Amino acid sequence: MILALIFVILISIAMGFIAGNFLFNLALNPKSSKSIIFKNEYDEEIENKKEENRKWIEENSKEVYIENKKIKLHGYEVINKKESNIWIIAVHGYIDSAVSMVPSCKQFNRLGYNVLMPNLRTHGKSEGKYIGMGWLDRIDILKWIEYLINKYRNIKIILYGISMGAATVMMTSGEKLPKNVKMVIEDCGYTSVWEEFTYELKTLFHMPQFPTLYYANLITILRAGYSLRKASCIKQIKKSKIPILFIHGDKDKFVPFYMLDKLYEAATCRKEKLVIKNAEHAEAQEIDKEKYWKTVKKFIKNNL
Repeated sequence: MILALIFVILISIAMGFIAGNFLFNLALNPKSSKSIIFKNEYDEEIENKKEENRKWIEENSKEVYIENKKIKLHGYEVINKKESNIWIIAVHGYIDSAVSMVPSCKQFNRLGYNVLMPNLRTHGKSEGKYIGMGWLDRIDILKWIEYLINKYRNIKIILYGISMGAATVMMTSGEKLPKNVKMVIEDCGYTSVWEEFTYELKTLFHMPQFPTLYYANLITILRAGYSLRKASCIKQIKKSKIPILFIHGDKDKFVPFYMLDKLYEAATCRKEKLVIKNAEHAEAQEIDKEKYWKTVKKFIKNNL
């Protein structure tokens, strides 16, 4: 009887580790297929836009590199034709790249600002072994901030991000920042990695967080060097001393819309929120471009 019980326990633990390792690889291993998460259907219009963005970057930017803890990080600098001491650090989303930030970069350029578009670790031309979900990336953004300040001096910096990029800049906001960093603008970021993974487990696999997410967390600590529980935007923005603009589409089902209010309520700094009706994930500026950029422009003006 005791042996049978031990056998069942060992089998349960083994199955838990298998499920946890599957989730770890699915979410955080950049080499694993993400077809379960995203549809890999070919869309000619999207591919054409990507090509246009790549061409625009080649013609209008300068490639730059920095190093953080022996990890080589890559990005693009876009200097505004009009002299400006204002820099936007524009951060892309999950399994995307800096190229995807070109539409936002163009808008910031029209407003008269310079833009740095970094590739997060394991994305684009940046090195790295595992996806940081914003938590590891916040330390990289601190290095990019240091890079800009040392190179250009007397500048003002605005942190802007979409999706995982939004989580990255929110997580960065809770760190000790130089006075040059003036504000954060986040678009459809999640409350925490733990809550986002819990939501996706339920949505994609109809599974509860226990025990799979707990095993995945242990594997993440052992292999990637960080805890999914610690990777929290909520905890970080509670420490933020700079203003934050929260943006979300009310039809977002990837980073669910309810997370907007949880984030907004948690922030104790100066804050605003913008809800774009009928916008799905990361579609806010496409659905209502005028309202989006009018709000962003006003927020920047009021907080610089």
